[in-house]
Amino acid sequence: MLPVERYAGCLVGTAVGDSLLLPAEGLSRRRVARRWSGPLRHRLLFGHGLVSDDTEHHFLLARCLAAEPRDPAAFARRLAWCLRWWLVALPPGCGKATALGIIRLWLGWSPARAGVHSGGNGPCMRAALIGAVHADDAELRCAYVHASTSLTHRHPHALAAAQAVAATAAWLVRGGSEDDLWPLLADPDPDWRRVLAVLRAWRQEGADCDALAAALGCPGYVTGWSLHSVPFALGCWLHHHGDAAAGLAAALRAGGDTDTVGAIAGALFGVEGGEAAFPTAWVDGIVDRPVSVAALRAAAATLAGAPRARWAWPLLPLRNLGFLIVALVHIAGRWLAWPAVRPRAEGDAHAR
Repeated sequence: MLPVERYAGCLVGTAVGDSLLLPAEGLSRRRVARRWSGPLRHRLLFGHGLVSDDTEHHFLLARCLAAEPRDPAAFARRLAWCLRWWLVALPPGCGKATALGIIRLWLGWSPARAGVHSGGNGPCMRAALIGAVHADDAELRCAYVHASTSLTHRHPHALAAAQAVAATAAWLVRGGSEDDLWPLLADPDPDWRRVLAVLRAWRQEGADCDALAAALGCPGYVTGWSLHSVPFALGCWLHHHGDAAAGLAAALRAGGDTDTVGAIAGALFGVEGGEAAFPTAWVDGIVDRPVSVAALRAAAATLAGAPRARWAWPLLPLRNLGFLIVALVHIAGRWLAWPAVRPRAEGDAHAR
């Protein structure tokens, strides 16, 4: 597969998983089972899908990585600048930790120190492309993941999980047996080692993804903590190699931080199989602007050496207002469709 096809698959796969599973974000496994039946399809906007911060961050990272492919510090400065202005556009789905990190960037913190002490999965949703681009240089790959993570998160859990996503994407590009993958996912953090042991034991048992969610301590919904959502996303991809529909369905079924789990798993399915890994209807059903499917493909082409493409950043605030309206209508529909006795908390998205 040509590099541009992998890069496009990674970015479009992020958008596919994000947009398909976004309508279920924050719902428990029980409520997902009640509301979502039949095959996966776009449900947010009259049979079409919109993307969240997961896709937008991956897109911005792609543009910065294309501009600074060999200098992690220069890459971090450029991405910090992009994230500052992304926040100015008032994205309605920005996680608390990410927002605080970007505010610190505006207040003068350096890119290496702006991140807050949060183990949320914000850096993980934008890590797969780094692995795909720097698949053959582990040292450079780790430096780029560290630079990207430190902008918003400085907790070792977030870094270990982001490195694991990038390492998995790199392994997919290089090829090899599954036995070769596990050493790449190792990290000094003891909590990550414990979670990785759970993931590997589950894989050896051959159980399904529902069992993995329970083993990770997420029987009701998968949280946005990086030690929950990232191993679960890896498991959805591992268990359903080459079958994005089944893998994303498993991510949806688990509830919780579905859009980020879907974005990470979708990126890995895309690195593995390119855009062909996804039904055409899923890709064509994404109607977002200015971070559109066409913009994602253009960013992938730039990474492969094509001229840098322009994108209509000034449209982002207006788009975010429209997204907020759609989201509020969707949330109102959730509650109107739910029985009068409602649980106190349906999900814990944690601060991304």
